[in-house]
Amino acid sequence: MIELNASVNSIRGIGEKKAQAFAKLGVFSLYDLLSYFPARYEDRTKFCPIAAAPIGEGVCVRALVADTPRLIRVRRGMELVKFRAVDESGSVDITYFNQNYVKDYLARGDSVCLYGKIELNGGRRSMTNPAYEKEDKPRGVTGCILPIYRMNAALNQRTIRDAVRLGLDACADQLPDFLPEALRERNRLCQARYAYENIHFPPDFEALAIARRRLVFEELFVLACALGTMRAERTRESGLRMEKRDLAAFYAALPFTPTGAQCRAIDEAAADMTGGYVMNRLVQGDVGSGKTLVAAALCWLCRENGCVSAFMAPTEILAEQHFATLSGMLAPFGMTVGKLTGSMSAKEKREAKAAIAAGGYDVVVGTHALFSEDVAYTRLGLIVTDEQHRFGVRQRSALIGKGEKPHVLVMSATPIPRTLALMIYGDLDVSIIDELPPGRQKVDTFAVDESYRARLNGFIRKLAGEGRQTFVVCPKVEDDEEAEDGGLKSAEEHAKELASVFPELRVACVHGRMKPKDKDAVMAAFVRGETDILVATIVIEVGVDVPNAALMIIENAERFGLSQLHQLRGRVGRGRHKSWCILVSDNTGEDVRARLSIMEKTNDGFAISEEDLRLRGPGDFFGSRQHGLPEMHVADLGADTQVLKTAQTEAKALLADDPQLARPEHAALRARIETLFRNNTDSFN
Repeated sequence: MIELNASVNSIRGIGEKKAQAFAKLGVFSLYDLLSYFPARYEDRTKFCPIAAAPIGEGVCVRALVADTPRLIRVRRGMELVKFRAVDESGSVDITYFNQNYVKDYLARGDSVCLYGKIELNGGRRSMTNPAYEKEDKPRGVTGCILPIYRMNAALNQRTIRDAVRLGLDACADQLPDFLPEALRERNRLCQARYAYENIHFPPDFEALAIARRRLVFEELFVLACALGTMRAERTRESGLRMEKRDLAAFYAALPFTPTGAQCRAIDEAAADMTGGYVMNRLVQGDVGSGKTLVAAALCWLCRENGCVSAFMAPTEILAEQHFATLSGMLAPFGMTVGKLTGSMSAKEKREAKAAIAAGGYDVVVGTHALFSEDVAYTRLGLIVTDEQHRFGVRQRSALIGKGEKPHVLVMSATPIPRTLALMIYGDLDVSIIDELPPGRQKVDTFAVDESYRARLNGFIRKLAGEGRQTFVVCPKVEDDEEAEDGGLKSAEEHAKELASVFPELRVACVHGRMKPKDKDAVMAAFVRGETDILVATIVIEVGVDVPNAALMIIENAERFGLSQLHQLRGRVGRGRHKSWCILVSDNTGEDVRARLSIMEKTNDGFAISEEDLRLRGPGDFFGSRQHGLPEMHVADLGADTQVLKTAQTEAKALLADDPQLARPEHAALRARIETLFRNNTDSFN
């Protein structure tokens, strides 16, 4: 009997090489294999007469091999197998490229089932490389719902399907059921074995829907329980209690009046810090909503209680900007703001570290250098992290370990749909800043095609003549990248092109493949106004503040999600100058035009994020990995919101009844959560 945790090469047909190929897909054990769910399905259940088959669509036909398959050698390295197949309605010419074994497998008179696209060539119907099987020897590639898996070059679909079939046959009975029986029955969910069998090899779409609903619920329920236990641990943790202070004194020294949303976020965080428990709060606000003011107020409260604050930014240029902003905000209170970044000289670092150890700074701003081993803090009371998903859990934990249970404030300018906020930040309290400070510029947005290029270049030249700067964002770094995607602008080549078009202007290029030091130098030069046009990839998506930049041009805009486009648009309109965002796309697809028109209509990041999720689903919304979550294997956080709500409700009820999941009937669930944490250390916020 093969165990569920046995290596994937313990089943027939999987040797060391294939096992290594599976490992690249994250499949190591038989349980991993059975949990490697199809990415999509092809409906091959319906058969169609040849003459009635729709042109250009995947279709199954039953036919007779009408003549002996013949091998044709076109040239070296190119062989064709050709034959004609017929049914009562008509005939179809079949061609296989470089599959000469078909000639020996099929013979005249064989009854075959074929799946592929029928095309018209000179009035004759034809199929190229259709899937095939003899009618009396089915191999499960026609007349079925066929699972299609993500694969790599070393594995094909048939290898994966055969391996999953053997794995299910060997140990489906051992599959653990993490859901308590009463919960499963209450929500009318099928058992684990049925779910795994029918997610891989469903006999019909009803069985597939039943299986998928069970597995979606399970995935979201386990995740909700995991986040719930994290939240409970943090809620129970007593922390540094701070004394309340009258925030009116802080507000009175500001040269502007904070918005109601800013005051609300400050009050919520201050209540945490004075409540006797460790604060773990997220302040989520749109680009330019004033999150840094919230951090400044809490740094002030921290100093009033005799403690220091550490403010961690993901890049040096952002650290520099926060250093300047906080220094200005906190100077009226006589507060000292220090800085510690990787690019400082050895002497500067020594002096900064000595000052930090002596308590010479009220606030220290920096990058990951803040949690170096030789950095010691005196009464570290507050940690602020900007764009927290840019840091790994270990990095944040290292900084938290510098103090005695310091309070933690997380800031994010990435609007997350409200339907997902509780799941994604389920272990944090959330404050949302949903209004912009008065005077914040509205950025006018226009979607155009390539025919506007001359006018666009003229606009760049006009703004440069007025002393303004321009961002140009491209979807890839260099021209040979993603060669199959012809027509995509690359940052490096487009920068050369613009330098040729504008010889009188200063053009620079920045992208993620550059060394951090070089990247920071290019960005810093742009901030200082030493560059007129900065061509970039999405490396500039978050944070950098260039008040003089008045134009954002996004090439191949259809390649970016709405939330990404909104983040990029937020790089302009940050000063007193009127600003614009131009979305360039030659894609005339109805969906693309609809998405880009949303950007023209609204500047509300939360509304845009909701629409982005609805249109594209979370896989694209968050990029290659879910934002702050382990990768979803079957659930779709956009489409499965109703199941998500039910799973969250059930998880909350279960944890209220058994907070530690200590009961014997919850042992499997507890073990699954521990595995989830172990395998996704850097995915959880």
